[in-house]
Amino acid sequence: MTAPRGRVRIGISGWRYAPWRGVFYPQGLAQRRELEYASRCFHSIEINGTFYSLQRPESFRLWRDETPDDFVFAVKGSRFLTHMKRLKDIDTPLASFFAQGLLALGPKLGPILWQLPPNFQFDAQRLRAFFEKLPTSTTEAAKLARRREVSLMKGRSVLSSKDEYPLRHALEVRHDSFLVPECTALLREFNVALVVADTARKFPFVGDVTADFVYVRLHGDVELYASGYSDKALDDWSRRIRSWRTGGVPADVPRIERSRPEKRPRDVYCYFDNDAKVHAPFDAQGLMQRLAR
Repeated sequence: MTAPRGRVRIGISGWRYAPWRGVFYPQGLAQRRELEYASRCFHSIEINGTFYSLQRPESFRLWRDETPDDFVFAVKGSRFLTHMKRLKDIDTPLASFFAQGLLALGPKLGPILWQLPPNFQFDAQRLRAFFEKLPTSTTEAAKLARRREVSLMKGRSVLSSKDEYPLRHALEVRHDSFLVPECTALLREFNVALVVADTARKFPFVGDVTADFVYVRLHGDVELYASGYSDKALDDWSRRIRSWRTGGVPADVPRIERSRPEKRPRDVYCYFDNDAKVHAPFDAQGLMQRLAR
C-alpha cells in the first residue's frame, strides 16, 4: 500500500522576464501568452506584482482564466505592509490588499507569502497581532476586504467569494533573531508556515515544520538569484520534498527545535526564484521530473 502523501506543487516566482524570451519561452511567443505557456509547464506560480503595488481585479480574473483548472497561484504580500509599515497600523492597508482581487482567483488562490526585510527582528507581540488579523478562509477575507480604503479602491475591489475555501499563510524571515523556539511556537499556533528559504546562506536556512503545509523558496544555493541548481542539488531537494510530503523531516535541513512535528502528510509548495540568468524555469522542470519518478 502506498503511504499517504500530500500534494506537491513546483513552480516559479513570477513569469514575466525579458531574458526568458526565446530561451524558456519559444521564439516569437506573444508576451500576453507567457502566463498561459508557463502554467502548462508548472503546477503553480507566485504572483510577485502584489508585493510592489496593488493590482486590478481584471488582472486576477485574466490570470484565473488563462490557467488550467487545477492550477494554483501563491500571492506575495505587499511590501507596504511588511517593509514600510513593518506590520504596524495596517488594518486598512491589509483590507485593501485582500480587496484588490485575490478573491477573483477562486479555488486557484493558494498560499499567501509574507516576506520580512533583513533588518526586521523577531517581535513576538507584533507578529501575534499580525497573525490575528490574517483571514484563514475566503469568507473571512471577504469580510476584511470590506474595510478597505474606499477612496483608493473605488471601482477596483472584489469583496465576495462564490465559495468558501481555506487560506494558508507563509512567513519568510531574513534575520537570525527569528531562530528561537518562541518563534516556531507562535507560527505553529496560527498554522503559519516558516518558509524554507535557500539563499546561498545569506539569510536563515531552517526547515522547522510549523503548519499543515510546507513552503519552499529556492533563490540560488551558490549565488543569490543567479546560480542554477546542479543535478545533485535537485536530487537533494527532491528527497527533502518526498520526506515532507509524507510527514517526515529531512535530516540535512537545519531546524530550530529538536522535537519532530506530528507525522502526517503535508502539501508542499516549492518556487524557484533564481531568475536572473534564466535558471528558474529549467530548474523547476528538473525538480518536477525527479518527483514524477
